[in-house]
Amino acid sequence: MKPVDQKIYLASKSPRRRELLRQIGIDFELLLSDKEVDESVLPGEAPMDYVARVTRAKLDSAQQTMILRQLPHRPLLSADTTVVVDDLILGKPADHDEAVRMISLLSGRTHQVLTSVAVGVTMGVETQVWQIVQQSDVSFAPLTAQAIAAYCHTVEPYDKAGAYGIQGLASVFISNIVGSHSGIMGLPLFETAQLLQQAGVRIL
Repeated sequence: MKPVDQKIYLASKSPRRRELLRQIGIDFELLLSDKEVDESVLPGEAPMDYVARVTRAKLDSAQQTMILRQLPHRPLLSADTTVVVDDLILGKPADHDEAVRMISLLSGRTHQVLTSVAVGVTMGVETQVWQIVQQSDVSFAPLTAQAIAAYCHTVEPYDKAGAYGIQGLASVFISNIVGSHSGIMGLPLFETAQLLQQAGVRIL
């Protein structure tokens, strides 16, 4: 299946994903869905199943927007990232107290960052989708209550799953990572490049 052109649609509000796509030379245009995707966790849903389902839902919703707006058909990329500790999914904290609870839970421990990426190509009435879930292990050093409180008084925790971003102030908390640095940021570049190439997008 051959895409219409080399530009893709990015179905994500994340500025970090935009930066990462630019890093590998991908020409993209934002395509945000007209309909918000429900990111609630289903009862008994495993973290990997959750992040894959939400990513696919974002892709499907953006695809419908592309069709309804009668936009040129291009490869479409969606992604979702979640932080997991003890099989507990940590979303974006709603307030200061929740951010403190999340960072306290991560302090002195190793947790998982799961990022799913999906690339879809629509030709006529058919859509082909390539999708992966990438896992990285992130270890936090033991943190003092004062350090946690100071961090949670910044603006940084509140738009990020797990209440932190590896590329920001919280980088000083991280003693070790095993996996993909870019995946922890929200878009594993090795896997993303593979998916785009499978969809016919030229990387190099």
